[in-house]
Amino acid sequence: MKKFSSVIIITVLTVGYAHLSFGQDVNDKIKSLDIKLFTPAKPTANFVKAVRSGNLVFLAGHGPGAPDGSSIKGKLGKDLSLEEGKEAARRCAIALLSSLQAEIGDLNKVTRIVKVTGMVNCTPDFYDQSKVINGCSDLLVEVFGDKGKHARAAVGMVSLPTNIAVEIEMIVEVED
Repeated sequence: MKKFSSVIIITVLTVGYAHLSFGQDVNDKIKSLDIKLFTPAKPTANFVKAVRSGNLVFLAGHGPGAPDGSSIKGKLGKDLSLEEGKEAARRCAIALLSSLQAEIGDLNKVTRIVKVTGMVNCTPDFYDQSKVINGCSDLLVEVFGDKGKHARAAVGMVSLPTNIAVEIEMIVEVED
């Protein structure tokens, strides 16, 4: 009896590893969600938007800015509704993905979203920070499937730079 099963298993694993999710390409998924990634602006201070160390990419805090320079500003619990906060977090996720793509060249290289830290500009009596940051988390899972599920912190802040509603940072594992 000949042993062919190990060769078949190796082939299947190699083909599976070469493609992100055995299914849809991440770039196609982003297009199907009508998400428009953009070229990130360079920081105006002495830091960078992304730093790669080994297989990890550490993304600086990103706000809910758009390529046209607009941003979602205000304080949750006073100026903005929960839905507006979730949209701000979603826009942060798009900005993060834009910077990640600029850093690694192809989002299909993502093997795992490791950690998301979300900061919400809110009043002291606003307690739905986690619901706000769901706007980011939900988008990451829509784009990457199970590889988008991550550890997370969602915290309230007395203020954020330029009065933005949300700021989110992220750690991502990528292929070699």
